[in-house]
Amino acid sequence: MGGAIENVPFPGSPRPTIGIEWEVALVDKVTRDLSNTAAAVFDAVGDLRAWDGTPQVTKELLRNTVEIVTGVHDTVGAAVDDLSGTMDTVRRAADPLGVDLFCAGTHPFAQWSAQQLTRSPHYDELIERTQWWGRQMMIWGVHVHVGVSHREKVFPILNALLFTYPHLLALSASSPMWAGSDTGYASNRTLMFQQLPTAGLPFQFENWAQFERFVHDQMQTGVIEQLGGMHWDIRPAPKWGTIEVRICDGISTRAELAALAAFIHCLIVDLDRRLDEGEDLGTLPPWHVQENKWRAARYGLDAIVITDSDNSERLVTDDLMDVLNRLEPTAKRLGCSDELSYVAEIPQRGASYQRQRKVAAATQGDLIAVVDALVQELYK
Repeated sequence: MGGAIENVPFPGSPRPTIGIEWEVALVDKVTRDLSNTAAAVFDAVGDLRAWDGTPQVTKELLRNTVEIVTGVHDTVGAAVDDLSGTMDTVRRAADPLGVDLFCAGTHPFAQWSAQQLTRSPHYDELIERTQWWGRQMMIWGVHVHVGVSHREKVFPILNALLFTYPHLLALSASSPMWAGSDTGYASNRTLMFQQLPTAGLPFQFENWAQFERFVHDQMQTGVIEQLGGMHWDIRPAPKWGTIEVRICDGISTRAELAALAAFIHCLIVDLDRRLDEGEDLGTLPPWHVQENKWRAARYGLDAIVITDSDNSERLVTDDLMDVLNRLEPTAKRLGCSDELSYVAEIPQRGASYQRQRKVAAATQGDLIAVVDALVQELYK
């Protein structure tokens, strides 16, 4: 391997802070199809920034999408309040344009070929490279950043998070339909997204030095030009000193968003504490991680997941209850006990993919009614 190994600084975060990115689509109030009006919404909103200078409304690949971003917070409650305020501002800007806000992993009936692209050097290069698959990325997700104090903690924590990958995906799954058809999957978005060459499951590196060698190789061979071009489902975000969890489908209610953000916050802080106490957090073999991802995408909350390297299996919702019980003391310390407790209610109420199918069944397959229901959920 020629050349010096790429140095990737990770400044770390002195506290386990949290930040959230919420990708939201724009839909026409009448037709309920996607609306390529993001530029007009941005013009109406103006330059909106958080208390720490973070831009709160940012562009995405498609011109039907607005990403709402929080500043840096210490609690889930403060982060969700931040999102809610920005969401209200965006809604007021979109309303006169005849546009409603919508969030799910995919849109039930929109066609990818009708969507306009945001022009930028980064997006232009992405589409030039990925072609048809890049144009298929008519998908939305939620990304949660949690501050980590030192770079050598990043991969032990990241690797251990893969044990609960299927739990997060099953709970958030909201993309059963694509281009007018039920795909049979709870999260079609997950499997669509991994078709991009730099997306999918992260590599399970043992330490930061291995990651730096990987970054060197990727940049040297032109796979990526910047770290942001690496679209893993969980990834280090060195610029912010965080681990970024990108597993979740688009989430259509604030209560579920708060619950899943709290779950992620507690998982990372709990793993960080256990690492400090000298515990070996362990890893799940990559072939089990890959299978769990597929099972959760396919079966959602009915997935039977592999829980250890001895091939033990459990219904994901049964294992979830044990994980939540373990995290209760952490949630109390982080001030998010109420939000975490709501995670257990998602299987009882039905995850988004289940609710969407229920509306479709009750309306003889009317997918406009499914969009109506999702828009209403986002208003709650």
